[in-house]
Amino acid sequence: MTQSSSPISGVAERYAGSLFELALEAGAVAQVEADLGRFAALLDGNADLDRLIKSPVFSSDEQEKAIAAIADKAKITGLAGNFLRLVASNRRLFVLPSMIAAFRQIAAAHRGEIAADVVAAHPLTAAQETELKAALKSVAGKDVAISVAIDPSLLGGLVVKMGSRQIDTSLKTKLNSLKLALKEVG
Repeated sequence: MTQSSSPISGVAERYAGSLFELALEAGAVAQVEADLGRFAALLDGNADLDRLIKSPVFSSDEQEKAIAAIADKAKITGLAGNFLRLVASNRRLFVLPSMIAAFRQIAAAHRGEIAADVVAAHPLTAAQETELKAALKSVAGKDVAISVAIDPSLLGGLVVKMGSRQIDTSLKTKLNSLKLALKEVG
């Protein structure tokens, strides 16, 4: 695991690494990864939950109770549920998205995969995801685990981040490039 100079990513990596070791010992890496993925999906789709984890206005007790209720309602139990409660009690919820991303990277590396973050203008079909994984595998030479986020402002196309590489085929970027080219001509 590479060490980062950012204190936030350092915290995220330490928490994620510890959770991964516990999950590996328990043989529950896939379950923890799925549970964290479900929580990340809840977080992406809910502005109030996002505000809860990022705002210092909420007390530790309020955050703990809210996270416990959300985890129970979403049926996130075991290691992942305890992890969410621990992060809340330690007042580190603001780092939780980075912790989840770091856990996914560690789990993917353990499986011999490389992780790729994909931002698409529209949700991808299962066939499109399969085709994208195959294309990325041919570039990376390894199996690729993708996490897809949706950003309608891209208009069309994809932005793929894999390791230190970024491939931007979005319509938004192409239109901006065309706009700049036209400014230089005129």
